[in-house]
Order: sequence, then C-alpha cells, then structure tokens
Amino acid sequence: MRDVVIVDAVRTAIGKRGGALADAHPVDLSADVLTALADRTGLDPAVVDDVIWGCVSQVGDQSSNIARFAVLAAGWPVGIPGTTVNRACGSSQQAVDFAAHAIAAGAYDIAVAGGVESMSRLPLGVTRQSGFPYGPRVMRRFDDFSFNQGLSAEAVAAKWGLGRADLDRFASTSHERAARAIDSGAFEHQIVAITTAAGAFAADEGLRRGTTPETLAKLTPSFTEYGVIHAGNSSQVSDGAAALLLTTPEKARELGLAPMARYRGGAVAGADPVLMLTAPIPATEAVLRRTGIGIDEIGVFEVNEAFASVPLAWTAELGADPERVNPLGGAIAVGHPLGASGAILMTRMVHHMRDRGLRYGLQTMCEGGGTANATIVELIG
Repeated sequence: MRDVVIVDAVRTAIGKRGGALADAHPVDLSADVLTALADRTGLDPAVVDDVIWGCVSQVGDQSSNIARFAVLAAGWPVGIPGTTVNRACGSSQQAVDFAAHAIAAGAYDIAVAGGVESMSRLPLGVTRQSGFPYGPRVMRRFDDFSFNQGLSAEAVAAKWGLGRADLDRFASTSHERAARAIDSGAFEHQIVAITTAAGAFAADEGLRRGTTPETLAKLTPSFTEYGVIHAGNSSQVSDGAAALLLTTPEKARELGLAPMARYRGGAVAGADPVLMLTAPIPATEAVLRRTGIGIDEIGVFEVNEAFASVPLAWTAELGADPERVNPLGGAIAVGHPLGASGAILMTRMVHHMRDRGLRYGLQTMCEGGGTANATIVELIG
C-alpha cells in the first residue's frame, strides 16, 4: 500500500442559514473551493483522477451528482469525473477516506475530496418529507426508532450523567475558543473568500460573542419539557464547502508540491441507531488500534459538535485531554453544514497542526443512523 499525503486544504467561511451564502448555488460554492485549491497549489486540474464530494441532502439544487457539476462549474476539463458520497454528517470525511484508500491502493494518483451543503436551500430532514426512507422492517426491529437526533442527544447526556450546566459550559467554551481563533487569524489562510451581493464573505458567521453559561441557561429545552438539549448547546444549521488535495509523496515531489500531512488511517463504525450519536467512540478506538498510535500521542482532536453531549461523552469515555478537544471551537459556535463538515473539520485540523507543530491529529464525527468515521493524520515537516 502506498503512502498518502494531504497537499493542501481550503474551505469557505461557514454561513448561517439564510445568511451570507444563502444565495450561492451549492454547485458554484463547490466550484469556488475547487478553483481555490488548484490556484493555491498551482495544480493543473487535468491531472486529477477523481473528485469525491460529500453531500447529504441530495435533492433539488444538490441532486444529479453535484460532484460532477462542480467540476464543470469550476471550468475543469470535461474528462475529470466526480462522484457524490452520502454517509450522513460524515459524508465529506468519508470522501477523504475514500480518496486516500484509492490512492493507497494505486487506483488513483491524485484525487480531490471535499463536500458541500446549502442548508438554507435544503434544511435538515428535507429528504424525508416526500417518503419514508427507513422502511417498516427497521421500525419493527427498533421499537424506539425515531431518527430524532435531539432525543438521542438527550439520551447520551443521561447515560453519561451530563447535566444542563455541563453542556452549557461546553457550549460557551466553544464560542470563546472560536472567537479567539478568528481574532488571532487562525482561519485566514484556509478560508476562500466568496463574492456575495454584500461583498466578500470570509469569516465564520455563526459566532455569538459574549455567550456564557448564564445566557444559555435562559433558553428553553428543544426536545423534551425538562430536557438539557437546546438551540444554544446544539450545532447550527449552516452553509459551506471545503476541498482537500491528496496524492502520494512521490507524485507530490514530481509536481513540485509540498504536502502538509500524511494520512495515517481511517475507520468507520456503527453503534446503537436509537442512541445514534455514540459511534465516534468505537470508531476512534478502531483507528487507534489500526494505526498503533496512543490517544495521549494525539495533539489535537476534532470531534464534531452536533450536540454538546457528543464530544463530552466521547472525551469522558476515551480519557482524552479536554484541552486538546476542539481547541478552535466547533459547530456549536460556527455551524454544521452537513455534507461539508467533515472536510471543514479536516481543513481546520491540518492547518492547526501546522501552526502549532502538532504531530498527530484525530477527527471523528457522529452520523445519522448510528455510524461514525475516525481519521488520523500526521504532520509533515
């Protein structure tokens, strides 16, 4: 198996639902990050073997294999193919894994992986409005099966003994860390400015400065009358896109490219589909076993903040250092554009690793239906 490296990673700033990116067609938004990736690296798009793109709500403006149309919208040669992946919230993380697997196996030499979601156009649950995707046998097998992730987040909080105060402290810390990252310029090099009617959009839009546990305590529970999950300790509905360039070390040298990180391994796992949000735990355990890397060796963890209970339960179960978990904030503070989030988190992580000289980074995210991806990368240089 060949080594695989990440040459560069770019993303849009994350837009609020109905915000700065609401009028950007997801095909064009995808094309913007593809163009930026090629421009930054000096890559001739004609050498790309495939574009693998994550997208969750594959209906309407995001239907008909959005990866292929993103390639065409970017002006890349018509000979460059594209395929669209749906592993729920982990779709673009899976796209990165698929690209790495194909390169490692020798099927590809160069691939672009990423994803997009325009939740302003296609809100969460849109694919369930005209049908019943789960089927009667699944419903019979799991009596409590509702696919309500908010109720699952409540169940996770209860199982790990996480109270409202714990969740609200975590959520306010997410905003604090995101504000610090934005103000320090940590995201500037990775963000592609998107031209909108209001001007260039280049800063994550969802941040609510001044958020405290006290302000969050005033919010009403969203899913049960006396619950602990509410809008302030849950991820935001958002728009965004991201793209990464992957190849082999040898091909990178041949093309004069300087890789950022080496792909060390990925894993996917399933867990209870009713509890739903706990699969990052076995996925992380699997990727640590597969790579032989200890959790104490990991310098940064990106654990998607679908709900505050998810990274808190993950941290408690695995014994990770909380200071290394989401040091730049997360989806509670800046948003979760479903099909783009995996690639956005990987982009944030590899740039943070380079900025801080951290050898290993681990990314994981929960996914609808009770699955999860976990990926480890290693800094180069």
